[in-house]
Amino acid sequence: MYTSAKPYFYGTGRRKSSVARVRLFPGTGAITINGRDIDEYFGLETLKLVINQPFGVTGTMGKFDIVANVKGGGFSGQAGAIRHGVARALLLADETYRPALKKAGFLTRDPRMKERKKYGLKAARRASQFSKR
Repeated sequence: MYTSAKPYFYGTGRRKSSVARVRLFPGTGAITINGRDIDEYFGLETLKLVINQPFGVTGTMGKFDIVANVKGGGFSGQAGAIRHGVARALLLADETYRPALKKAGFLTRDPRMKERKKYGLKAARRASQFSKR
């Protein structure tokens, strides 16, 4: 547990090229991302559900406030990074959540990244249409 004006639990989450720094404060379930409310930041309901999945698995819905700073990537990657950070922070709050979070796959860093462009091709695997003669 870290202490500032209020004590909190910290977790870093990563997904694709997004990095999220997540703080969990004991509270009522308010979620703030980059200084904005979750409804203002994420337009899609599915992304909001993704962020709240670790709370549903551990049965702690509405017991923690989330303050997250996230950068890089798109909205989907950022939501996945916040979910990863929330799961890691919940472990610091209570170690008994580990089996449930592990079984749901929230503690595993998703290694899938964008594949780099190769020389001689238009993209990572895309070749020109009329290359054979």
